[in-house]
Amino acid sequence: MEKIIIFDTTLRDGEQAPGASLNPQQKLEIAFQLEKLGVDVIEAGFPIASAGDFQAVKDISRKIKKAVICGLARCLKPDIVAAHKALMAAKHPRIHLFLATSKIHLKYKFKKAEDEILRIAKDAIRLARKHCADIEFSPEDATRSDRAFIYRVVETAINEGATTINIPDTVGYSYPQEIYSLITDIRNNVSNIEKAVIAIHCHDDLGLSTANSLSAILAGARQVHCTVNGIGERAGNASLEEVVMALATRKDVFGDFFTQINTKEIYRTSRLVSNLTDFVVPPNKAIVGKNAFRHESGIHQDAILKKRSTYEIMDPHDVGISSSQLVLGKHSGRHAFSDRLKKMGFNLDAKQLNTAFMRFKDMADKKKDIYDDDLRIIVEDEVRIIHPVWKLESFEVSSGTKIKPKALVVLDKKGKLLTAQSSGDGPVDACFKALDKITNLKAKLEDFRLEAVTSGKDALGQVSLKLNTRGVVVSGRGSSTDIVEAAIKAYLDAVNKPKSK
Repeated sequence: MEKIIIFDTTLRDGEQAPGASLNPQQKLEIAFQLEKLGVDVIEAGFPIASAGDFQAVKDISRKIKKAVICGLARCLKPDIVAAHKALMAAKHPRIHLFLATSKIHLKYKFKKAEDEILRIAKDAIRLARKHCADIEFSPEDATRSDRAFIYRVVETAINEGATTINIPDTVGYSYPQEIYSLITDIRNNVSNIEKAVIAIHCHDDLGLSTANSLSAILAGARQVHCTVNGIGERAGNASLEEVVMALATRKDVFGDFFTQINTKEIYRTSRLVSNLTDFVVPPNKAIVGKNAFRHESGIHQDAILKKRSTYEIMDPHDVGISSSQLVLGKHSGRHAFSDRLKKMGFNLDAKQLNTAFMRFKDMADKKKDIYDDDLRIIVEDEVRIIHPVWKLESFEVSSGTKIKPKALVVLDKKGKLLTAQSSGDGPVDACFKALDKITNLKAKLEDFRLEAVTSGKDALGQVSLKLNTRGVVVSGRGSSTDIVEAAIKAYLDAVNKPKSK
């Protein structure tokens, strides 16, 4: 088996994403976690870019001893000197040089000929080699460069002492077959290529960075540049977690390769980088997104409960996530609903389960997130009174700052629908007066409390009240995403108790 070197550039290319700026202490904190994760190379920053970047590279060089610590430099003497000084305390230092080679860059950015670019690369690598034995060289925008020129540049870089040759897809322009062809052609046309490790650096402008990185590995690349959560310039870089888990999961394709990444640290690393950069991980992000191991579809949930691998190609434990989640929502089925209630300690018979499930489906149509507290309320509200005398069929209210609140309530009493209309001081008062008319009770409200049972704008509201009916004080409780409906249910819960005795 061959090792794939994981070159993490979260602290350099990742931090270049607009808004992702990190101070030296934050960079050091991420570096410690990257070392724990097991990355081989940490590109700690671009020392010449700022005093903060220089300090961060210097601090990381002092503290991190397992990984290679890399500093980026243009092919300019001040950059190389700054990188050397920042890396002096590193146990395993590396200087990463880059120089654009595509025609568009040569014409518009440098205004230089190919031979002059070759001379600049040669001189820079010679200078860097005087300070550091481990030199990586990147022909920037390599995938849009003339291939014959790339061969010349790579061969020259290796002759001058570069030990790693990185091939950047700088603007995310390539597709997998193109990357495979380029790496293959470099291996076949650069006479000294066996003296260096071939690396790949892909951007995600077309959403192909991970696929392109994997294609490069199949073609012969043995180092992959990537970032945690795929952060980076524009659309970002190849995602570390995607590359690593693709290699680990698709052993039928990548069985000859391995990484030294401790995959159980992936999720923790993702959270740390997200928190420190303030870059929220999208819910549908592969591997580390909130929904990566969550299932709402009833068909999927039923299969997952029977055999996890039916809809999961990875074990969440392998990336540091405690377990899969069966999310209860409007697409969920009876199997997942019943399983969740059992885990919560409720053992319902078939009729009780059916009653609770129907209430759950009704709630799920109104509420995006269903929590365990919601389920607990459903069971308590719907199951504890098996044969209620009075059931809410429907209600309508009209209320506003310049109109008197009115309510129309329809109740079901043993299959017969009864209707009443009333006005009141507010919508709840109007409903209660309409309920009094239908039930023929003159109940006195002695206590009324409203609280949110769960979180969010669509939180389930629970009303608890006490009614004095003919000298007997009875408590009632009702819940709904609509607080008026919750109040009506609480009223009916109270009046049903004495009637059902």
